Amino acid sequence: MKGITIAAIASAIWGISGTTIQFISQNQNLPVAWYLSVRTLGAGTILLLISLLLYRKQTFAIFKNKTALAWLLAYATLGLMANLLTFYLAIQTGNASTATVLQYLSPLFIVIGALVFKRQTPMKTDLIAFIISLLGVVLVITKGDFTQLAISVESLLWGIGSGITAAFYIVLPRPLAKDYSPIITLGWGTFIAGVLFNLYNPVWVGGPKITLPIILSVSTVIIFGTIIPFALLLYSARFAPSDVIGIMDALQPVTTTILSVIFLKLSINVMEVIGICLVIIAIYVLQRGRRNLEAVNYREADF
Repeated sequence: MKGITIAAIASAIWGISGTTIQFISQNQNLPVAWYLSVRTLGAGTILLLISLLLYRKQTFAIFKNKTALAWLLAYATLGLMANLLTFYLAIQTGNASTATVLQYLSPLFIVIGALVFKRQTPMKTDLIAFIISLLGVVLVITKGDFTQLAISVESLLWGIGSGITAAFYIVLPRPLAKDYSPIITLGWGTFIAGVLFNLYNPVWVGGPKITLPIILSVSTVIIFGTIIPFALLLYSARFAPSDVIGIMDALQPVTTTILSVIFLKLSINVMEVIGICLVIIAIYVLQRGRRNLEAVNYREADF
């Protein structure tokens, strides 16, 4: 229960960052390139400082391995940079609730990627989860009125892109997990992404007039969107298995939706709520089926 509670808090905090990003992108009208430069460089620097305190000798070891460095660069660009950009634009052109729901489909995109690139046959639970999630997404983006979209096509496409790049964000760092701490991987990945974003748009160029709301909102995204929830998630792993912790991730779209309704006056109807619930159920079915398969394979190997 302690691990579940901590993981639930982490997921809820991630939900807060989604709502804050909508406030930043729509109410503060921050230039996207400047915002991404500030967020990634700021979060990456803080994470590397924490990494140096915890793993001083291991922090720079990743640069001694060419293969590991290649995976790190792929993670920083195709995972972190691409996901942060698509997620921000999905929110800017639509709303945080829908963008978060579409990003939450990343496990399904991982299954589709395995089918396309590795020729892995989908399980029955994969197909069931796909159908349920598709129905849920349709309800979310139409609000139950199938004659029109409740969001722009542009926002829908960016949201789908966010889900695909979130799959990259999950898959690409896996080869690094055996030899390097997650906080080292995330720290260097975020810092490299920050450097690359700054090569395109330095933080001192094209920025807005700095006001207190901008300082507070950007700081909220850096601290509550990256550092605190990630630290809590690592801590929760001491008390609960990863599959149980993963289920708690479902709180992220729920939290984002609730906060968007309260603070950003997002209008949501019953059909959207049903759609969000269906997407969450679909991902649960998908993860449950995969866990059962892994358990069977483990028992057969042991036998």
